Amino acid sequence: MTWRNYPRFDDLPLLTLLGVTVPLVAALWAAGHALLHKRDPRSALVWVSISLTIPVFGAISYWLLGINRISRKAHQLHRRFHSARQPSSPLPSCSPQQPSARLPDRCDSLVKLEILTDRVVSTRTCAGNRVELLVNGEQTYPAMLKAIRQATGSVHLCSYIFDGDQIGAAFVQELAAAAQRGVAVRVLVDSMGERYSKLTARKALQGSAVQVRHYLPLYKAPFINLRNHRKLLICDGKTSFTGGMNIRSNHCVTTADLSNATSDLHFQVSGPVVADLQRAFLDDWLFVTGEQVNDPSCFPVLAPCGDALARVIADGPDREFRKLEWIIQGALATAASRIRIMTPYFIPDRTMITSLITAALRGIEITIILPQKNNLPFVAWASRASYWELIKNGIAILEQPPPFAHSKLLLVDDLWCLVGSANLDTRSLRLNFELNLSIYDQALAEVLNTHFDQTVDKSRQITLQEMDARPLLIKLRDGAARLFSPYL
Repeated sequence: MTWRNYPRFDDLPLLTLLGVTVPLVAALWAAGHALLHKRDPRSALVWVSISLTIPVFGAISYWLLGINRISRKAHQLHRRFHSARQPSSPLPSCSPQQPSARLPDRCDSLVKLEILTDRVVSTRTCAGNRVELLVNGEQTYPAMLKAIRQATGSVHLCSYIFDGDQIGAAFVQELAAAAQRGVAVRVLVDSMGERYSKLTARKALQGSAVQVRHYLPLYKAPFINLRNHRKLLICDGKTSFTGGMNIRSNHCVTTADLSNATSDLHFQVSGPVVADLQRAFLDDWLFVTGEQVNDPSCFPVLAPCGDALARVIADGPDREFRKLEWIIQGALATAASRIRIMTPYFIPDRTMITSLITAALRGIEITIILPQKNNLPFVAWASRASYWELIKNGIAILEQPPPFAHSKLLLVDDLWCLVGSANLDTRSLRLNFELNLSIYDQALAEVLNTHFDQTVDKSRQITLQEMDARPLLIKLRDGAARLFSPYL
């Protein structure tokens, strides 16, 4: 019998069975997966409904769009990292197996915030630190270059963006010179952040003894998320710098073109907490290179040198908990008088909006400063879509004129501040690897409040009438942009 006279009718029951069974199994799998893994019941309901009511297409849509592959990829990568670590040689921290330092009496209202933070992060609050504010590249880069120049044992640098030309050329020169004189120089640059540079640090440092590595090369993690957004410099395990500033000439606002200039805050940190900053870098270095650095000189004895209580908070999508997001919401819930926020990218989700409004309705003075002109227009559109709800409930929103403000700052009750690399958006709180410092320091709070007040004086407050007066097309544009907030 040839295929031409094969009785195709005999296969109809089998084909019918397959045609019914396969879509049904796919729909049940997608619906079950959504029920098990979607924490938001509204999201789970939507995907279950789509999967069960739209044959085949619903299950395919969930497989393509509904599964959080970013977090899954991060968990897989870091599980391999943790299994590769050598437990016999753990990296020291500022306070191994010790409780967090006791808060001063004036911070009694924030004790609950400390309890929360103790429960969601492994690091502890260390006493005896000094944290100094550095404004823009004019103050930050000379201090960082001086620290590299004076280093005798190790220099560890992590940056999302590291341009190899202009101001970056000075860093390249000092790093190469340090390596030439026998200092162990290790540099981590995010592989996506490197794309912003015409002359990359890797190319500029070719031929030197500096060890330059990429964080998650794009062939391993081809995502715009899952990036290392941390900014760190640690010299000899004693002097460190962290904050929101990349190594890029546009942070020198007095010499950069106004259309490209970017203002920012950075911090010079010394004291026992530097050990945890060192540990955060070496964890990333181990993850990227497989090399565990056990040089004791990287962890010298760090004597108290100031009055700041500080804690390192490293977070990323590989974690089971949204540490930083929970800590911020804890700060909003425990604030007793006022909250001051400065961030370039402000796209709060419903939970964060609720927390802000709840704090405002219980009488907390909340002020949020955002850039008047954002370098990412669609982010600004999504941000403005939530202005009206916050303003209506008593939250003051101000826009700061150019240069573009890249500063990240959260101040609570003039007692506690959160500084570092994270923005108040989904990308920072859920999708990228970030590093922040939680600080209790009255002197630093006063300096930051002064900076905040000076920024308020030159900023313009947005009114509810202004939001209502937007043309319909602009409102629709902003609302449409907000639909994509989980990906911005």
